[in-house]
Amino acid sequence: MRADRLVSLVLLLRQRGRLTADTLARELEVSTRTVLRDIEALSAAGVPVYAERGRHGGFALLPGFRTELTGLNQEEALALLTAGSGRGEQAFGLGSALASAMRKVVDALPESHQATASDAAQRFLVEPETDLLSRRPVTEEVPGTAMIEIRRSVLAGHKLRIHYAATDQAPQWRTVDPIGLVTVRDRGYLLATRSGADRTYRLSRVLAAEELPEPAERPNAVDLDRVWRERCAQFLSGDHIAVLVRVNPERREDLLSTVVAVRAAEPDTDGWLRLEVTFQDLRHAEWALWQLSTDAEALAPASLRTALRDRAAAIATRYEATVLDAAINELL
Repeated sequence: MRADRLVSLVLLLRQRGRLTADTLARELEVSTRTVLRDIEALSAAGVPVYAERGRHGGFALLPGFRTELTGLNQEEALALLTAGSGRGEQAFGLGSALASAMRKVVDALPESHQATASDAAQRFLVEPETDLLSRRPVTEEVPGTAMIEIRRSVLAGHKLRIHYAATDQAPQWRTVDPIGLVTVRDRGYLLATRSGADRTYRLSRVLAAEELPEPAERPNAVDLDRVWRERCAQFLSGDHIAVLVRVNPERREDLLSTVVAVRAAEPDTDGWLRLEVTFQDLRHAEWALWQLSTDAEALAPASLRTALRDRAAAIATRYEATVLDAAINELL
């Protein structure tokens, strides 16, 4: 761990020039005292790092110093920098590792290409925090110590003990055999088996985790994409509700952001779209379509149309009474 940090420190000084101890501490997520100790270790190892005192002082490397790192071509580096510019830093708690890797990618380029690749990567934005409607994604937090244990268990092939809070249940400890980790739309999942049965766990619901020394019962190789598709098909075949809905094309994405799956879509009359979608249950469907107001119409099932009608009637009654009361008060 310290060796990686020392390399990152050198790369920061190479790429940005003179930096203060406080700046280095923020970038490396350590204390200022740790940075000072690392600077001393680098100097003792022969790395030409020196201190400049004064108002604009800091630490810097002697000009011309270059680390011994293998190079990448410009297109390879651009691809990695672009991928790292998105929200990948949130995946599986690997933010610090990603930042360190990006510094190494830039440093691996020939000096003549470093500025070009960095500038090109700034022209690409992958999955920003908000969309055109200023909607922010839901950020799911996973305790850092738990995420480390989960990653270790998955990679080492060891059994994993998790303290998991399932929906509408008290948290319980479970021992599972981890298969892999998946992230979809900023939501992370642990694919595992428990007593031989397939299990999928939301990482945000893992309160704590412990890697066990026993080997996990799982195959040596896995096609994670195939496993995920099978889990999705299994999930969709469960107790969900299919809904036929008409929607204004301008609100299509709003609808799709709330559904479990889209089974069919086709143009409808007056320029609207007709979609067959799946929701978790009737309550979920009612809530989602209510958000779209008059820009969507549930065509089936009848129970959903009834639920929406009753809700609209209750709202109308509530505000009708308010208007009536106001009119009476004015007369009085």
